[in-house]
Amino acid sequence: MTKGVSRRWFLNTIGVVFVILVLFIGTLSVMVQSSTYSGMELALTGRVEELLNWLSGSSGGYETSEFAAITRDYIENYFQDRNKMEIMALSKDGRVFITSTGFEPDQSQAMPDFQMALHSENSAGKWVGELDTGERVMAITRAVRDSSGSLIGAIRYMVSLEQADRQAWVIIGALILAGVFVMLLLTLSGVYFIRSILVPVRQVTQNARRIAQGDFEVRMEKAKDDEIGQLCDAINDMAGELGAAERMKNDFISSVSHELRTPLTAIKGWAETLQGGADGVTEEKGIGVIIRESERLTGLVEELLDFSRLQSGRMRLRAERLDIMAEVDEAVYLFTDRAHTEQKQLLYEDSDIPAPVYGDRDRLRQVFVNILDNALKYTPAGGTVTVAVQAGEGFIQVVVTDTGCGIPAEHLPNVKRKFYKANQLVRGSGIGLAVADEIVAIHGGALTLESQEGVGTSAAISLPLCATLEADPGLVADEGIRRLLGGKAPG
Repeated sequence: MTKGVSRRWFLNTIGVVFVILVLFIGTLSVMVQSSTYSGMELALTGRVEELLNWLSGSSGGYETSEFAAITRDYIENYFQDRNKMEIMALSKDGRVFITSTGFEPDQSQAMPDFQMALHSENSAGKWVGELDTGERVMAITRAVRDSSGSLIGAIRYMVSLEQADRQAWVIIGALILAGVFVMLLLTLSGVYFIRSILVPVRQVTQNARRIAQGDFEVRMEKAKDDEIGQLCDAINDMAGELGAAERMKNDFISSVSHELRTPLTAIKGWAETLQGGADGVTEEKGIGVIIRESERLTGLVEELLDFSRLQSGRMRLRAERLDIMAEVDEAVYLFTDRAHTEQKQLLYEDSDIPAPVYGDRDRLRQVFVNILDNALKYTPAGGTVTVAVQAGEGFIQVVVTDTGCGIPAEHLPNVKRKFYKANQLVRGSGIGLAVADEIVAIHGGALTLESQEGVGTSAAISLPLCATLEADPGLVADEGIRRLLGGKAPG
């Protein structure tokens, strides 16, 4: 309870409720005591008025010189509440000459209410205090005057407050006990509630630390289907995603290492062979292998660099207006010999469809090369790769279809993710499709894949035509193309 959520809850909730209860109970206590004293004061005032009316009716007014005799007669014969209160008759000099208790009055007892009655406009005085005996009392005094206003005596009613105070303290004690019960109930329920939050939060913290340290197999146990449960699900999903990303990264590193090692091994082997001396045929063959493997290494390094630029947002296009059909023709031409060598058919019908687009010639050709490379890579000998061009409303679509092994349904949604490889047995870094997808997206287009395992795969590359981009420059994410369109901001 010294820090964190528990401390804030204790201060903000328990502390505030405690202050409110103290103020509420204190106010009620004052009201109870005030109400009790007010009731007793009204009762005493009523009895005083009753006696004054009796005196007035008995003597025809307050002119009588028999004040002492009349009050004595009332107290001795007509006063019925001796056990509840005390009545005194005072002379005009403030001496008690008769009391309802029957005992000799204590003339030394101070009577502030008598002095108040002498000097007040309504000839009344009230006093609440302790007697010399320590008993707490309330006294009401009324001065009695004749018709000329001269003082002829006073009547004083006095009642003990001990029983009233006991009753008031019983009520106040009940209020305090109720307040303690409320605080105890609130504290217990609050502690239970806080524990129900803090325990899973601490588990989340511990598991998050384990995830940060690389343990992606950790999972949160979901106790309830509430916000905490949703947080547990989110942590579990995050751990799963991070674990999958870690595995893909490791597979990517392993794959790239293998992709780099294979051509390097070939280059080193043929270089040593040539260094040791070789005939013309062998030398020519070795140089050819070295050139091809060097080009393969260069392509892999360029692919990695492109991927790095895309991830960091540093890729910039050299945008220009171009005929996309020319780039498709050249990409198909590059793979014609390879398809023949690998005993695969590469079918393509040249189209006269006008397809002017804005973009980077080299990057778009790279997309077509990556797609055709994948199609031939996963198509067995005797299979067919077909390239077709379709014109749509405002878009041109290049579709590459193969009769290869296909992509399993569970892998298809992920094949465009970075580092992801559905088939670990086929060479490749696992980032070619990710790079191609990013390049097409920058140009305002889309790369979509359809595949059926054991049947083949179809990759469709859709790019907006010049007229479409001129009408809506916001389709592209590259500033160079937007500048080429006249500096228009994205729509």
